[in-house]
Amino acid sequence: MTEKTLHYLNCTLQGAVTVPGDKSVSHRSIMFGAMATGTTTVEGFLLGEDCLDTIKCFRKLGVTIDVQGTNVTITSPGIAAWQEPSEVLYTGNSGTTTRLMLGVLAGSKVHSIMTGDASIAKRPMRRVVDPLRLMEADIRGRANGQFTPLAIQGKTLKAIDYKMPVASAQVKSAILLAGLHAEGTTIVREDVVSRDHTERMLRQFGVTVATEGGVASLAGGQTLTATHVAVPGDISSAAFFLVAGAIVPNSEVVLDNVGMNETRDGIIDVLRAMNVNLRVSNEMNGAEPTATLTVTSSTLQSTTIGGALIPRLIDEIPILALLATQAHGTTIIRDAEELKVKETDRITAVVDELTKLGATIEATNDGMVITGPTPLHGAHLRSYGDHRIGMMGAIAALIADGEVTIDDTACIAISYPNFFEHIEQLTKSLS
Repeated sequence: MTEKTLHYLNCTLQGAVTVPGDKSVSHRSIMFGAMATGTTTVEGFLLGEDCLDTIKCFRKLGVTIDVQGTNVTITSPGIAAWQEPSEVLYTGNSGTTTRLMLGVLAGSKVHSIMTGDASIAKRPMRRVVDPLRLMEADIRGRANGQFTPLAIQGKTLKAIDYKMPVASAQVKSAILLAGLHAEGTTIVREDVVSRDHTERMLRQFGVTVATEGGVASLAGGQTLTATHVAVPGDISSAAFFLVAGAIVPNSEVVLDNVGMNETRDGIIDVLRAMNVNLRVSNEMNGAEPTATLTVTSSTLQSTTIGGALIPRLIDEIPILALLATQAHGTTIIRDAEELKVKETDRITAVVDELTKLGATIEATNDGMVITGPTPLHGAHLRSYGDHRIGMMGAIAALIADGEVTIDDTACIAISYPNFFEHIEQLTKSLS
């Protein structure tokens, strides 16, 4: 466990950084490249622990994966020729790896067992397992498949028409990936469209996917063709420096090549609603759209965050809660029950840690209420082993009057290995 003490006195943030590759896209590039026959190349790959665990899983299935910096080469015999793993597939802290691989492995020809770390062991898997079982998948595990470890016997599946009870890109993706190896056309329906990285990337790999509104469908029996994937910068990582640039006085932060997928960019809407000085430039519309984002110190106004916005910014809520502590008025975050089953209960964690810093914040059943602006002071914070809570605490330290100690910062490497290097790169003293 790595404890870090931070104390920034009279500082500003100036400069440009390129945030690490998008975690969601990085995971999928490995999975889809492994499912395809031939050689897939990836540039801009996130070298975070979660994504490296995904690589290790597919190597155990007989896929050759070479990593040279942020460039990755995947050479695969195709999913039909995967080797049955002799070892347990360890997914670490990654819910994306665990849940998406359930769909992939359910339609393969191999038997496998998956498990993860202590956090994954507590996270609910029936939300994926139940629809896959409707497709006749053979999945067994603790509490009738609610928790890891999970054993999967791959087989040919049956297509389903599934109405999602809650918008979830992980569940949707698992069903669609299983649908590739199902008889018939698999359909997933959502009231609110969740992240569509899977649909976009499947098309890159030559799969026909139909999408209209909240409905995604694909026909079984399709195969993936190896290709090249360019991974954009992760907007969830960029969020921390977007907020930092807004709340630290006399700051200007430039973030290059940030992913601007419309199912992920809800934070942009919120920043504008809160009166953040934000400029979007160099917009590029590839398989995943990107842009350069420039943020400067801002006089902030409160807002309400809820409804259809939530799936588009669920991972950014911890850092948006910090932003709200510096906004004039009362900010309400609602419809965010999903935060309770992330790496930790993020509603409780955010409220507890920001309260330690002096924020005026209360938890609700589905979110939180924050009144500002309030000055923040030093405190000893917990990260709960959750990278986004740890990074929230580090950004709070930039404006806190006193030392902020964070108990476990090693978890930040899950999504942003050079996070503290980038803070130091941007921080300039005004004294």
